[in-house]
Amino acid sequence: MKRTPPTPARTAADPRRRTAVRRSLVAALLLPTLVGGVALQAYSGQRGEQLFREVVARIAGQGIDSLSDAQVYEKAARGLLVQIGDPYAALFSPEQLEEFSRDALRNSYGGLGMQITTVRDTALVTRVFAGSPAQRAGVKAGDRIVTAAGNSVVGLPVEQVTGRLLGQPGTAIAVDFIRPGEGRIHQEFTRQRIRYPSVAYHTMVAPGIGYLPLESFNDTSGEEVAEAIVSLRKSGARAFVLDLRGNGGGSLQQAVRISNLFLRPGQEILRVDFRGAPDEVIQAENPPLLTDEPVVVLTDGGSASASEIVAGALQDHDRAVVIGTTSFGKGLVQDVFQLDGGWALKLTTGRWYTPSGRTIQRPRKLNEQGRLIEIDADSAGITRPEFRSDGGRVVFGGGGITPDVSVDPDSLAGADRALAVALGGNGARFNDALQELMVDRGPGLPRDFRSTPALRAELLSRLQTKGVRVDRAAWDAGSALIDRLIESRISGYVFGEDAAFLRGVGRDAQLQSALTVLRGARTQAEALARVPVRPVVAPAAAAPAAAGV
Repeated sequence: MKRTPPTPARTAADPRRRTAVRRSLVAALLLPTLVGGVALQAYSGQRGEQLFREVVARIAGQGIDSLSDAQVYEKAARGLLVQIGDPYAALFSPEQLEEFSRDALRNSYGGLGMQITTVRDTALVTRVFAGSPAQRAGVKAGDRIVTAAGNSVVGLPVEQVTGRLLGQPGTAIAVDFIRPGEGRIHQEFTRQRIRYPSVAYHTMVAPGIGYLPLESFNDTSGEEVAEAIVSLRKSGARAFVLDLRGNGGGSLQQAVRISNLFLRPGQEILRVDFRGAPDEVIQAENPPLLTDEPVVVLTDGGSASASEIVAGALQDHDRAVVIGTTSFGKGLVQDVFQLDGGWALKLTTGRWYTPSGRTIQRPRKLNEQGRLIEIDADSAGITRPEFRSDGGRVVFGGGGITPDVSVDPDSLAGADRALAVALGGNGARFNDALQELMVDRGPGLPRDFRSTPALRAELLSRLQTKGVRVDRAAWDAGSALIDRLIESRISGYVFGEDAAFLRGVGRDAQLQSALTVLRGARTQAEALARVPVRPVVAPAAAAPAAAGV
């Protein structure tokens, strides 16, 4: 979980704090290091500084590879971050900081507002964001990008095409597309600040039940979740599913804002323990958007950090039923400190706790190679500590958010599993073949289309053209899996992500469990009453503190 910006009590933008951080960084570079496992304790204070300067001078003057002073200091700083045992620490150049904000946090960026992939060595538009320059210019999913700023981009990796399309808001760029049935289209764009949607869609998943998947916690997530709830209410929703599966987290502020949509003013959302500073207790401040409507939160092993803040707060206050599998277990806070020259330092600065006092940080240790690995709680004899929700329900600390109702995701079995094994390591080529089929056969199909033997045969032929050999008997036996993949991919491409999602609702065991809890429930208490009571066991000792994080 990252704080951007940090809360007022610890403001990274404060010039005094930036100076302190720079002083701390320089001082840390001068600390004693380890050589062969023996601490050079003699080098302290001024002698440590002298040692560091001598090493830098030797590298700059006699090292076989010529490095500038700036390069030496940068490498020293990056090396220090590796040695401190913080797996989330990072030093960002200005370019890396922009990439981190755009790709990892899904914050706004300067561009055209398109999502692209590569099909047959050409960038293909798969999604156009609402309100973007691309949408206003009439760009459509299926358009192929052939030139950018007058230069051909055919054959370039999608990362390079993306790099040419991005730029400062207000700058101009010309792009040529090839559209099926229309030929070459030339468009002039002015880049703008693009808001990457964290709620790609929302939909009614059953009578009276609204569903909204939250992909990330970026700088607009709270607003998007609120808008989706209002829209679903207008569509008749009286109960809600908030899907946090696969959501790796992001902004602490947005996690707080989303939690506040369900909690009353004064209810605690989390408490953060910072080194050498008082605990920071964060509470809901505004009236909730949903007061007592039943809510289910879906989690899995990819739900981390900010996702766990929301799930943990709602679970502790009996404001949602958590269904799925245990979450990732990241109970740490990172600050991003602005440094000179547009550089930035990301550093773990605190540990957070749910309202009941749980830490959900998964136990980890350093292996012989100095890498952090997870400790298997069962094999290590560690029992997870028990806590109580507001209503007295048992909730567990340590190792992620344990769901109230554990439901494993659907897994392949029988012929489907055999086909997946037969495809082996050809996943990339299978995906390419499926993408090509999607582009060539998708347009013109009705919304309720079904896969056919002809589509399966064509997909197999495309695979064989790419050098993939699949046993025909295994292919035919796994036809149900192939049909699902074809239908999902084409539906998402032609009709949108919500159409692809709705096709899989009946096979989503975790979502079906959520619907069972919510159907007919008028209040959160009624939904909770349908959850089996956890067996009460003797109080357990807390897991040992995580090493190095």
